[in-house]
Amino acid sequence: MARERIVVGIDVGTTKVCALIAAVSEDDQLEVIGVGVVPSRGLKKGVVVSVEETVESIEAAVAKAEQQSGFKIVSAYVGIAGAHISSVNSHGVVAVHRHDNVITEDDVNRALEAARVVTIPPDREIVHVLPRHFIIDGQEGIKDPAGMLGHRLEVDTTIVAGSATSLNNMMRCVERVGIGIDDLVLQPLAAGEAVLTDAERELGVVLLDIGGGTTDIAVFCDGSLAYASILPIGGNHISNDIAMGLRTPFAAAEEVKLRHGYALPELIEEDRTIEVAAFERDEGRTVSLRLLGEIIQDRLDETFDLVREQLAKGGYEGGLPAGIVLTGGTAQLRGIRRLAAQRFQGPVRIGVPTGMFGLVDTISGPAFAASAGLLKYGLKQEEDGASQRHTPSPLSGAVGSVLTWLRSFLP
Repeated sequence: MARERIVVGIDVGTTKVCALIAAVSEDDQLEVIGVGVVPSRGLKKGVVVSVEETVESIEAAVAKAEQQSGFKIVSAYVGIAGAHISSVNSHGVVAVHRHDNVITEDDVNRALEAARVVTIPPDREIVHVLPRHFIIDGQEGIKDPAGMLGHRLEVDTTIVAGSATSLNNMMRCVERVGIGIDDLVLQPLAAGEAVLTDAERELGVVLLDIGGGTTDIAVFCDGSLAYASILPIGGNHISNDIAMGLRTPFAAAEEVKLRHGYALPELIEEDRTIEVAAFERDEGRTVSLRLLGEIIQDRLDETFDLVREQLAKGGYEGGLPAGIVLTGGTAQLRGIRRLAAQRFQGPVRIGVPTGMFGLVDTISGPAFAASAGLLKYGLKQEEDGASQRHTPSPLSGAVGSVLTWLRSFLP
């Protein structure tokens, strides 16, 4: 009897930790069999600021997913974000060694390794080396060169790097729970796997994943990631503005945003009001719904301005044919799609995870794009059989060896 194929994703975000367990069917479809979602503690703007609190949050999410699925998590694909993440384009060149000039997978890997040789500060670490396209003897636009003939193989890549300290802290938190790391995965890259169509990725599209503490920007062109940047601003900043503007506690501001928030205040009738909780020593009061909308719009306008600046830095100030796809918890705000369409002057849609079945009701919204995308990314890596493993620390290497041995005793 064949062992059941399992893929696990753990998305450690600023506002929530989501652990997902999926079984892979015979036709390579993902069936979600375990979901664990808990509020996140110990992170700020996507970066670990308290190891103990982060470990507790991961443990709680993992326990829920394991209980629901009946499986013990041994290793997982782990999402990463934070303003320390950046991308750079790189080029690699190698000569084809075989006497018959047939390009092999070894040649492809050597080209990718050549592209990996870039100058980065000693406090930063490469997370991904993502090929955009290959060039054989001057012929461009080749996606899979293996098996083709040529003397010279080149590759254009997007290299994603981050702070070694931040990456190692995240790895340490996951390993403290007793879970090995299959790969560290850039969250907007994972979200793209869950919500983008092949046509959008080929034509050119911007993915904006607006979470609680960060706004993740990813540009996809010609089928692959071409540029990535992460801003330390997100939905929590909107809630904080509401708390200050309406003089209400943060928790009440978050609830008001979710229940009554609208990103286009000019479409709200001036006389519409809502009740807002006040601080303990004060009584609650009535505030204008349009004022709430103006606070939300002001912060979103600032966020979109910063996004445009980052896109200009990457050379995409003119926009992309497939427009914008919005994901993340903030994408659930009413009116945000229309506001983004006005600000970016192009097509905008809300991206939700697709292509999975099973226990998907909980993770069907845009807030879970990155979480669901980790499963799809993991499945793709398992199918390719060429996962670009993140170089582990000595701790993860030891833990990984033990966990690999334990895997044989698990269902």
